[in-house]
Amino acid sequence: MLPDYAELHCLTNFTFQQGASHAEELVKRAVELGYRALAITDECSLAGIVRAHVAAKAHQLQLIIGTRLVLADGTRLILLAPDGHAYADLSSLISHGRRQAAKGTYHLTRDDITRHSPHLLALWLPPTPPTPDDAAWLQHTFPDRCWLAAEQLYHPGDQARLHQLSQLSRQTGLRLVATGGVVMHVRARLMLQHTLTAISLGKPIAQCGQHLQANSERHLRPRQHLADLYPPALLAETIRIAERCHFSLDELHYAYPVEMVPPGLDGIAYLRKLVNSGLQQRFPAGTNASVVAQAEKELALIEELGYENYFLTVHDIVSWARGQHILCQGRGSAANSVVCYALHITEVSPTLTQLLFERFLSRERNEPPDIDVDFEHERREEVMQYIYRRYGREHAALTATVITYRKRSAFRDVGRALGYEEAQLDRLSASLAWWDEPSAWQARLQEAGFDPAAKQVQSLLKLTRELIGFPRHLSQHVGGFVISRSSLSQLVPIENAAMADRTVIQWDKDDLDAMGMLKVDILALGMLSAIRRALDSVSRIRGQPFTLADIPPEDPAVYAMLQRADTIGVFQIESRAQMSMLPRLKPRHFYDLVIEVALVRPGPIQGGMVHPYLKARQSPHTVTYPSKDLESILKRTLGIPIFQEQVMQIAVVAAGFTPGEADHLRRSMAAWRRTGKLEQFRDRLRTGMLARGYSETFAEQIFRQIEGFSEYGFPESHAVSFALLVYSSAWLKCHAPAAFCCALLNSQPMGFYSPSQLIQDARRHQVTVLPVDLQHSEWDCSLEDMGDGQHSVRLGFSMVHGLSESTGRRLSTARPASGYPDIESARQLAALTRQDMGALANANAFSAFTDNRREAWWAVLGQDTRHDLAIGTISPEATPGLPALSVADAIQADYASLGLTLGPHPLSLLRPRLTQQRLLSATAISQMPNGRLARCAGLVISRQRPGTASGVVFVTLEDETGNTNIIVWNELAQTQRKALLAARLLGVYGIIQREGAVVHLLAKRLVDLTDWLDGLPTSSRDFR
Repeated sequence: MLPDYAELHCLTNFTFQQGASHAEELVKRAVELGYRALAITDECSLAGIVRAHVAAKAHQLQLIIGTRLVLADGTRLILLAPDGHAYADLSSLISHGRRQAAKGTYHLTRDDITRHSPHLLALWLPPTPPTPDDAAWLQHTFPDRCWLAAEQLYHPGDQARLHQLSQLSRQTGLRLVATGGVVMHVRARLMLQHTLTAISLGKPIAQCGQHLQANSERHLRPRQHLADLYPPALLAETIRIAERCHFSLDELHYAYPVEMVPPGLDGIAYLRKLVNSGLQQRFPAGTNASVVAQAEKELALIEELGYENYFLTVHDIVSWARGQHILCQGRGSAANSVVCYALHITEVSPTLTQLLFERFLSRERNEPPDIDVDFEHERREEVMQYIYRRYGREHAALTATVITYRKRSAFRDVGRALGYEEAQLDRLSASLAWWDEPSAWQARLQEAGFDPAAKQVQSLLKLTRELIGFPRHLSQHVGGFVISRSSLSQLVPIENAAMADRTVIQWDKDDLDAMGMLKVDILALGMLSAIRRALDSVSRIRGQPFTLADIPPEDPAVYAMLQRADTIGVFQIESRAQMSMLPRLKPRHFYDLVIEVALVRPGPIQGGMVHPYLKARQSPHTVTYPSKDLESILKRTLGIPIFQEQVMQIAVVAAGFTPGEADHLRRSMAAWRRTGKLEQFRDRLRTGMLARGYSETFAEQIFRQIEGFSEYGFPESHAVSFALLVYSSAWLKCHAPAAFCCALLNSQPMGFYSPSQLIQDARRHQVTVLPVDLQHSEWDCSLEDMGDGQHSVRLGFSMVHGLSESTGRRLSTARPASGYPDIESARQLAALTRQDMGALANANAFSAFTDNRREAWWAVLGQDTRHDLAIGTISPEATPGLPALSVADAIQADYASLGLTLGPHPLSLLRPRLTQQRLLSATAISQMPNGRLARCAGLVISRQRPGTASGVVFVTLEDETGNTNIIVWNELAQTQRKALLAARLLGVYGIIQREGAVVHLLAKRLVDLTDWLDGLPTSSRDFR
């Protein structure tokens, strides 16, 4: 008969670069082997424990929660949590160790263990030979709660060591227990474990020596194998320990803070008071009955589910931010809530759209709400620090993000472990495109000079496949905060973030969802910073405050601009796909922008809804509806379901789903390709629709459209929230182009376009852009009055490569009102270093003193020039007749020092050569008829390969006349991938594809013309 067994020492891959298996793999294997229990004991970490908990529940395996620790004096312990008090001790202890050390490390002493372990069980991994003094300390610290861990791993001296431990056990009374020191679920992962060790040490496997596992025994071993290795008493002791451990994560009690509730009121009463007050502010002329009824319905459900303090906390944060004049706006499913609108968390009025509160919060879903709030990206840190101050670091921390291995990082790390040279790995990395599937990897390896048939290359492929998806390290979430009433560190360990003054829990958002813990997302949105900056500029120009509320609605000039796809820099609709859609959709009203934002998304595209919608928009009189009930749902989108809320409403109205069941459908719809759980709804939808008089054809059509939503997760409320910013940014571009351009430049990095492309676009809109100038520039780009009611954009010192912000600000604040009299004055007053002076000279910032950049370089970098710098212009004696830069050299110097040029576009210099090769300009391409053969060339400013585009790559080329849109089909992308991926100046031979005002060049041949640029350092922004 096989002995019962519980493995009490097991690492997952959340013990980074040691564990070689996922928690789910370990749990499944333990069940297959018939283990009674499994302890997950990652090193000073509970980062993988929720995944293990979910898997163990699904497989009905007892999970024991613990950790492995190596103390500062070298003592090695396994600590296990038998109950809730012990779990709180464990989490607090891990937090303490992590908070005392830099990110990624920990520091714990015996005193720390003594203070934090009154309820924990301990397994001691003693040194060789074990020391009685250590045993005495452990007996004192863990009375009747400590064991000697014995490992039998076919190592030399195993039996002698077991004899030593048995003697120590008899001497001290510490009982012996069998452990496996598991680092992988099956022995086949040994090579991957060696690879992880090599990655950790930063050296090839061949050089790791004794750091490598001696054999493959550290896996979950069959019970018969264990019975052959360990005395029965040691195996039986694992079960006795497991029986003492009855804690489950399901027992954790999480509650939201109550600090924001004033004395004399409970949470729901205070929330109701705020909502009523907010509705009066939102609707000063009076709130209609349906809005009031919806608010009451939401409040009742919030009270029933106990979420009132969560809403109050979010309101507190947003109110503080608005009080600090920080622009913010809620988005996502929260915009389906009247309560959120009344609390000024979101800006989507219930009069703008048909709200579906169940998309945000439902009784059946039994899942906490998730509110996302965007803040100005430059001021979000103020909001985050307010949260820390308001609730305390023991009660608030950021959510973690698990950074996992992806294709390039996995190939590179595995390649290093296998001993490949960096140059080889660089070639491989350059060969790999972000869209390459595993089936294409062998071809990419061959392109990079690897022999796919070689045994080592086969190992590279196998290990890379295994490593992809493994966690590399924990990072901080983009802004998800967890705030608790009790000590947060007793619920989940907290550690230091890489950034100063930030702390992070060890669980990610999926862990929090699984545990039912609430978070609020404090997100950074660059466009909010840009809009706020632009509004501030408009206010200064007008001499009075100008806010978002002052932007006139439904401006015909704005919509005319959008219909031309003149949207570079405009929020959400500046991508290639969006710009192609605008002239076809022809937005005329605000709700058209809601449609535009949502239509160019995976769901409508994969569901085949785009073309039917555009056709219906051209002939709205031909639109029919299956029933009056569905007309009320589909009329706003001309009979085509575009939003998730519509699909949910169709399920309720046409198939008899409850709102909560419809939300379950929505969640399955969002993940059906991954989980395959959508099929279970087919019969329910079909039966429900047939029973209500709908045809089988219509039922099948709706199901196919639901399938098409795939991973799509864009609710109507989210689209409305984004459309508000689309319109605001479009109005600013249309009516305040200089202020908008200046704001975009000062809010970088953001959006699809680099500063160079933003400036090129602004100049095409008659905005004057002035160069960096020692006498006029501030740190940020700024507006200068041109004296005729117009304003120009002055580039700031922030644009100069190699110049620090502190130096740039000193240059601005130290400058006399009349300007610097000479370069030497600037050097002295602003305390400029030689490096600072060189950066300014490279950027031609001394043009007020010399129009010859070479003279400026000579003066700054030459010898004994202190005297010459002290005069207003650089003296001829100081410069040996240096010729001025040629136009081409000046452009190259501009790109090297600023990343852009205000001189002629590089392609204007190449135009004669381009014309000789019959390569047309962007303007000429835009005027050609459909079907015409054409060729062009331009700087590659972006490459996009959307996941829904069947392998199509969209490339945007720029020349001195504008942009050309290129379509590269998958077959051509594969055969000419080198030119596609590497070219900075790309020549394209193809066929014009014209649909109204939308023009593309369908590529048939690509040519890399980068060498024509003669070293010009241009760059592109590439997106998936």
